[in-house]
Amino acid sequence: MNITLRHEEACDAAAIAKVTAAAFLHATHTNHEEQFIAAALRKAGKLAISIVAEHGGAVVGHVAVSPVTISDGSARWYGLGPVAVAPDWQGRGIGSRLVEQALCALQQTGAAGCVLVGDPDYYDRFGFTRAAGLLIPDVAPEYVLSLVFSDKKPAGTVAFHESFYGPD
Repeated sequence: MNITLRHEEACDAAAIAKVTAAAFLHATHTNHEEQFIAAALRKAGKLAISIVAEHGGAVVGHVAVSPVTISDGSARWYGLGPVAVAPDWQGRGIGSRLVEQALCALQQTGAAGCVLVGDPDYYDRFGFTRAAGLLIPDVAPEYVLSLVFSDKKPAGTVAFHESFYGPD
């Protein structure tokens, strides 16, 4: 299996949307709008990191990272997600590689930390823990996870970019 990870290019947008829609098609914990998030972040200029997994010239996975705000004023914090791998390619470590690459890229930019909404049993392998002191409205606390890259742990309400909340 020869998978290449690289930063997205403009020509990848449609493939990213297709892979993301397929990856979340049967998920029960979603409103099935993940495929629109990366495009909306891109359009708003808020897609800080966007990495694709490619095999044979085809996009088979994607991870997006965007800035978040925290009510305590903590700066340089980012949100990870969505992370998507085409169904035929799931279970081969591609998602893990995408997350690891995104976290490495974040650390290289001087980010203070990263937050996400996800399964603690999956994301603990990357160092994410229950984000004590952080909350995201309408999300159960056990699914709010963070990874701190600095000495300061934030506390407050996390707000992802409006792209995550869909059209009004």
